[in-house]
Amino acid sequence: MMRVLVTRPEPAASRTAARLRELGFEPVVLPLSETRALPVTADIWPEDAAALVVTSANAIRHASADVLQRLKDLPCHAVGPKTAATARAAGLSVAEVGSGDAGQLAGLIAPSLIGRTVVYLCGRVRSPDFEAFLAGQGVKVLPVETYDTLPVDHPGNVAATRLAGRPVDAVLLYSAKAAQAYSALAQRPELARYFEETRILTLSVRVAKAASAVFPGRLAVAGRLDEDALLALLNALE
Repeated sequence: MMRVLVTRPEPAASRTAARLRELGFEPVVLPLSETRALPVTADIWPEDAAALVVTSANAIRHASADVLQRLKDLPCHAVGPKTAATARAAGLSVAEVGSGDAGQLAGLIAPSLIGRTVVYLCGRVRSPDFEAFLAGQGVKVLPVETYDTLPVDHPGNVAATRLAGRPVDAVLLYSAKAAQAYSALAQRPELARYFEETRILTLSVRVAKAASAVFPGRLAVAGRLDEDALLALLNALE
């Protein structure tokens, strides 16, 4: 049975592990980061905000009830179907659903929001590209950070125990930060033997670039920006 390393923070790691078991793989759960809610007051955005934009379901999950209540009547533009589902479950008014790519969403919504202000529910750790594009199109973006992503440094004996003394066949990487963390883990002298043949499956080209300098020739990129496409890469390895 193929062993697949899951590096996502909880609770996403457990959800991915359950999917892998259903597909006949052996998940090895070793989160390399964790998310923590940040305090947000519900009165920091202007009354004239025209819309809400969300590129991460985690930004919704970590928002307080007061914040969500304040935002519930703004038209919500969600990066993809799963984020949109999380938004609806939280009581937000979903108006636009992108393909799963933040750049695509920015291009989709910018024309109707020129000269207006949008609230961007987001994490502290994020790519600047989404906000930069909207700002360049004349859209004022007010980021509201609801969570932070922090690295988890597993001692060598803890990581080895999780790996159960056996090599890992593949690793799933969803972000550039995860790729950097995995690269550091796989090069640790006491752990390197577990990752000598590991195939690295990434959600996007950007994620792959973060690992390509260390693992050239062992990378594959999902055809779409969603977990289904990432997991589909596993079938090609069997």
